[in-house]
Amino acid sequence: MDYDNYNNMTLIGALDQGTSSSRFLIFSTDTWEIVTMHQTPMESTYPQEGWVEQDPKQILSTSLLCITRAVEKLVDMGRDPNDIKAIGITNQRETTISWDKITGEPLYPAIVWQDNRTSELLEGLMKANGVKDKDKECLKDKCGLPLSTYFSAGKIKWLITNVPQVSEAVQDERCLFGTVDSWIIWNFNRNNGVGKGDLHITDVTNASRTMLMNIATLEWDEDLCKFFGIPMHTLPEIRSSSEIYSRISLSPHLKDVPISGILGDQQAALVGQRCLLPGSVKNTYGTGCFLLYNTGTKLIYSKHGLLTTVAYKLGPGGVTHYALEGSVAIAGAAITWLVKSLNLMKDEHETESLAKSVPNTNGCYFVPAFSGLYAPYWDPNARGIICGLSHATNKGHIVRATLEAISFQTKEILDAMNKDTLNSHDIKSLHVDGGMATNKTLMQIQSDIAGIDIIRHEMLENTALGAAMAAANAKGIDLYDIEGAQAHYFEFTKFQPNISLPERQEKYTMWKKAVRRSLYWEGLQDIYQD
Repeated sequence: MDYDNYNNMTLIGALDQGTSSSRFLIFSTDTWEIVTMHQTPMESTYPQEGWVEQDPKQILSTSLLCITRAVEKLVDMGRDPNDIKAIGITNQRETTISWDKITGEPLYPAIVWQDNRTSELLEGLMKANGVKDKDKECLKDKCGLPLSTYFSAGKIKWLITNVPQVSEAVQDERCLFGTVDSWIIWNFNRNNGVGKGDLHITDVTNASRTMLMNIATLEWDEDLCKFFGIPMHTLPEIRSSSEIYSRISLSPHLKDVPISGILGDQQAALVGQRCLLPGSVKNTYGTGCFLLYNTGTKLIYSKHGLLTTVAYKLGPGGVTHYALEGSVAIAGAAITWLVKSLNLMKDEHETESLAKSVPNTNGCYFVPAFSGLYAPYWDPNARGIICGLSHATNKGHIVRATLEAISFQTKEILDAMNKDTLNSHDIKSLHVDGGMATNKTLMQIQSDIAGIDIIRHEMLENTALGAAMAAANAKGIDLYDIEGAQAHYFEFTKFQPNISLPERQEKYTMWKKAVRRSLYWEGLQDIYQD
């Protein structure tokens, strides 16, 4: 960055509230480089097997702390916080919060997207609604999603059914439900001269992850809400991804700064990667893996286990762009498991050196289905397995098998995307970001297994960048001009395949064999035989 001229730069802030941390980053719109940032870890709790919860107050307090610290760093650099012209918000999706609109108090811990407590509840809903043969795609025509513990609707229904203070608040019309973006904005808007936290909104990308929004009309659907038994008055107003929603009142450091962008984290990464043209694909390697394929204005319903989701809508009068998405539940979380549960490493930074200590996995395969398998299987009863072990297996083989598992799951989704889009020219490259994308060994393994080029931009904070760009768009900066006018700022590294097609196919066949052994494990339905 040209620090000699930074006093003339317009700044945009981005709050990135994720599963493992909250962060606030400040970008220059001249270069889209990071001026400064602050990050604070988030804690999750696991009350029962398969349950994952977070404290809504910690989500809010860490967000405010990150804003405070980042602005203080900006002041230390000699900058005026008033140069921040807007902020965007990006958030962990599907995570569901309930709160009392009178007191502002959460009614229950946030139920995190990874949580799978609603498996039996969803089975009961299918039966109660007369869905035959356990058809998990019975609502797909309306919402683009299969019935899964992943999405918000089942979590909301569980709260209403199992938490008395929630059901009472619903009956009294005091209860509000929302994803993390709704919770943050409701609180940021408190005492803003129009009532106490009365701005209950979400954007189209987050709403598309609830199973309650009609994917075509972009409105809450009466039939979907009836299916789950969720009163529509508890839900936020759906808005576009880029418009001026309100001005911050809660944070003294950014008081009256417009909030003008909201994107679910993976859609934000799509925008940040500049995957704005149909056919472009990105993968974010974080706690999980999330691949999005931009289908443009075309609404494609997957026949191969993918999700149909909203990519973005830039402005109230903007055109809606859609995407196909494939989700991997466990990616970076598998590395964390190796460190904290198996003690194979001191920390995640040893992953690359251990994986490079062996030339291959020596026949070891790891399917990290700790909370079931997402796309393209959607089996909540799958469980993690490590197979192909021998006396020669060491921790280097297991670590390398973990990186291969992430790459195999990504390849399965890429294959499904090619099939769903009837792509006459198969996907040739994949844009990548996220914390694990810094691992060069993983990126090379991914290229080898997928058989395509991997494009890693040098600036990896693309999720926050996408939120900042959405906010800037509402302030008059055209995102479609950024690619051409400022492309020289977006340098990248390319990883290319260096194994043969027969070797790739053999490894993929063995991976599929391992996956078959993990499917339906919890239900002991031995229906997948070699």
